[in-house]
Amino acid sequence: MSPSAAPHEPLLNVADYARAARAAMERKAFDYYEGGALDEVTLRDNSESWSRLKLYYRVLTGTGARDLSTTVLGQAVSMPILVAPTAFHKLACAEGEAAAARAAKAARTLFILSSLSNIAMESVFPEAGSPRWFQLYIYKDRGVTLELVQRAEAAGAEAIVLTVDAPGWGTRERDVRNSFSLPEGLTVENLSPLGKGEMPEMPGSGLAAYVRANFKSDLGFDDLDWLCAATRLPVVVKGVCRGDDARRCAEHGAKAVVVSNHGGRQLDTAPATCEALPHVVEAVGDLCEIYVDGGVRRGSDV
Repeated sequence: MSPSAAPHEPLLNVADYARAARAAMERKAFDYYEGGALDEVTLRDNSESWSRLKLYYRVLTGTGARDLSTTVLGQAVSMPILVAPTAFHKLACAEGEAAAARAAKAARTLFILSSLSNIAMESVFPEAGSPRWFQLYIYKDRGVTLELVQRAEAAGAEAIVLTVDAPGWGTRERDVRNSFSLPEGLTVENLSPLGKGEMPEMPGSGLAAYVRANFKSDLGFDDLDWLCAATRLPVVVKGVCRGDDARRCAEHGAKAVVVSNHGGRQLDTAPATCEALPHVVEAVGDLCEIYVDGGVRRGSDV
């Protein structure tokens, strides 16, 4: 599908939407959404590994009505497809994260708001249904982190999703080449009241510079212990790829873990999440719930 034809062709799948977005968006913004770390090996593996799984279907089961509904942390969702936290939605849509929250509500599934959103949580969560969770990075200033947690509780978040695979920022060469930063008028809105909403414009990645200046780089299980004690909400740990790490997270209080490699945007050549998932399931057992993201493009992946 050529860029000129993109708006006139039916959009039938995720790949169609990606091609249409490439044609419509500024390159800097599209590359931020689509790109991965270094050679993007893990980025490609994430999607290709799902397609290598074969579905041995059953026949003559007598099954009529199909019900895909399930639960996450005891709350009902219509299907096992959830909205993972992603940053900077206003790069693509003027309504930003509020539009994504409304879409998740309409689909009756989980919405997770990124702490790096362009709209403040207090404005997004009223648009979302239930369940609605808040994704968190640990900042160098623990007071900043605690205030985010307390605001999330007050705004109606029902769980805190702690991202643990980004103590340092992956080298995303597309962002470096594009000198990626937020355009004028957009901020990290959840952090604006705390004086950390602006992203520097500079050669290379302004986002990487923001992370180096603000995120705690020496995360440990003591940080997970602290967070579990600091909030009344269940804590979900996002970004594990090893079974032993996942089990320790559960033993330190996590109610769920997300098998994730940050979409192949952090450590390139990390295993695809499809490959890591069985090891995590075996190690964790029934200690906590397990979710997975990365490379899911079709219903057949689910």
